[in-house]
Amino acid sequence: MTEALAEVQSVGVETNAEPRAAHQMPEPKGYKILIGLPEPEKSSKGGILKAEETVKAEEVGSIIGFVIKLGPDAYADTKRFPNGAYCAEGDFVIMRSYSGTRFTVHGKEFRLINDDSVEAVVEDPRGVLKI
Repeated sequence: MTEALAEVQSVGVETNAEPRAAHQMPEPKGYKILIGLPEPEKSSKGGILKAEETVKAEEVGSIIGFVIKLGPDAYADTKRFPNGAYCAEGDFVIMRSYSGTRFTVHGKEFRLINDDSVEAVVEDPRGVLKI
């Protein structure tokens, strides 16, 4: 995930003054959370390659997400979140399929979800599957 994130975070842009980096990843605002989706397995447990449409459907319908960044107001309301934040940057979380604002950067899907859309934190998401 780290290499893919670094790859999509910026691209060199030349200007007349000095070169600078144009950031293509959105900055979450308000109570939004920027989520990256893990790469789906491209083959089944038996080693059979999955169709491209199947892999894409698994990615789009994923219930697992990687918390890239929290907006400045995420979990700030102590009345709604009396026990504190549900997650932190770097956590893997469970959320509803297709939740949030879906978008792609360089062909990789990301989402902006509400802070209260996080349903659980998962230490190791590899065995968690949507049924």
